[in-house]
Amino acid sequence: MTSTQAGSRPVSSPTALRAVSLTSLGVFLVSWAMCAVNAYALQDDLPSTCGDLRRQSFPPEVACASAQGTLTGANAGWIEALFFTSLVVFVLCAGMVSALATVRRK
Repeated sequence: MTSTQAGSRPVSSPTALRAVSLTSLGVFLVSWAMCAVNAYALQDDLPSTCGDLRRQSFPPEVACASAQGTLTGANAGWIEALFFTSLVVFVLCAGMVSALATVRRK
């Protein structure tokens, strides 16, 4: 069995929590860029050919609704789930990092 020395090195910041926060911020920005590219670059001709155009700004989306109820040009469901999940994880982890920094300063 190995023993660890808990008091040998002072922990100045929660690096794992910070890494999760920054990683989730990166995933959020990449998924936001993917949604924006889909809405404004790949589906740029959709407004001129669609009768019932639906626009969404957060996350960016331009979709055409047909009479049968199907959407053309909408973001994939997994991208939107990744978008919102990474945003929530970033906000929670960033809040915990700032709360820990505030508590440690006192």
